[in-house]
Amino acid sequence: MITIQTQGEKGLIPAEGVSKNCWIDARNVSKEDLYRLEHEFGIAGELLTDIMDADEQARIEKEDEYTALIVRVPVYDGETEVSFFTLPLGIVLFSDKIVTICQRSSESLEDLAKNRIRGFSIRNKSTFVLNLLGRAAFTFLKSLKELNKRTNIIKEELQRSIKNNELIQLLSIQKSLVYFTTSITTNELLLEKLQKSSLIRFKEDERELLEDVVTENKQAIEMANIYSSILTGTMDAFASVISNNLNIVMKRLTIVSIVLMIPTLIYSFFGMNVRLPFEGTPLASWGIVIVSLLASAMGAILLNRERKPRKAT
Repeated sequence: MITIQTQGEKGLIPAEGVSKNCWIDARNVSKEDLYRLEHEFGIAGELLTDIMDADEQARIEKEDEYTALIVRVPVYDGETEVSFFTLPLGIVLFSDKIVTICQRSSESLEDLAKNRIRGFSIRNKSTFVLNLLGRAAFTFLKSLKELNKRTNIIKEELQRSIKNNELIQLLSIQKSLVYFTTSITTNELLLEKLQKSSLIRFKEDERELLEDVVTENKQAIEMANIYSSILTGTMDAFASVISNNLNIVMKRLTIVSIVLMIPTLIYSFFGMNVRLPFEGTPLASWGIVIVSLLASAMGAILLNRERKPRKAT
């Protein structure tokens, strides 16, 4: 879907057609949208293919008619296996318009389109890029906090009952953190290139904004690394707990098997074709049962005493 907006007095307003200093926002693009972007707006097909590639890394390149940037932005989709992931967002800067292209709708773009950023304007292209990069870094931070909150909830559920479902959810969060760490790192490389490159010229106040964006992006990287390390340690700890619980269950089953084997052994001796004591006694069978139970009880007591740790002297 392609929407066009222009700058109004109180923010962005919808426009019917392309005009000077307009913003062409293409999200959830179809084949028809890609055809229109290539033939009507003059964007190279190779660049569109790169933007549609989910694994494309952040970069900046200069063409004759425009300057193109590709950044990674976080996306949320509750219907997929991994709810939080990242996608490439293309920013194409023409002399008279700005075009953004993304496979899906992102909160970063939605905040700009819904005038949620104070003082946001599309008339200055360099400021537009910085606002979008800053919003992407802010969305990364917000998503990381949500992932950490979900991790804490799942850990509480695991402490009560260890199930495969909770472990699968932790694995999904770990995948999201890997996606975030990789994407934020590539965005950092892009920001470093913007600081050194002359492809986009920034004013003095814009360079201060660029520094703020770099700081937020570094904070996002640190948070992603910290949360990833904590989650890895948590999953290792729960794996050890599961293994320990399995060992305890196997020990109990072994004790039960040994205890049940004692009466079986006694009955096996009495079942041999030999002369037995107390053959003529009416209560002989009950005597054998009582002896078997006493032997089993003694075996259980002895095995239980062996399991208890000895106190250090």
